[in-house]
Amino acid sequence: AVQYRESAMFMMQEHFGRVAAMANGRVPFDATSAAANAQIVAQLAKLPWPAFAEGTQGGKAQDDIWKEQAKFKDLSAKMEAETAKLAEVAAAGQLEAIKAQVGRVGASCKACHDDFRKR
Repeated sequence: AVQYRESAMFMMQEHFGRVAAMANGRVPFDATSAAANAQIVAQLAKLPWPAFAEGTQGGKAQDDIWKEQAKFKDLSAKMEAETAKLAEVAAAGQLEAIKAQVGRVGASCKACHDDFRKR
């Protein structure tokens, strides 16, 4: 379970990073690539959560995940929603809207990592 969820998060990070690099101007904007990567992120965002079942403690996950399940589930649902919005926005191909949504996705990831990820 630990390897599965960490692998899913790694893949999500890789594809989100491609969209974020375009949004931040580090690489040239390619609407087709942004949309494809955002769609992958939205799909990957659904994967890690079942691998946080009781008894799967370890890896980069803090034990607080299992002590504060309601908060963890709320934050993960918010991240899923923000990544779904990113896929919608990216499909429209408007760079400014993508930039704004990349910020929201990043904030949703950070909110959970701040409370539940080991450093």
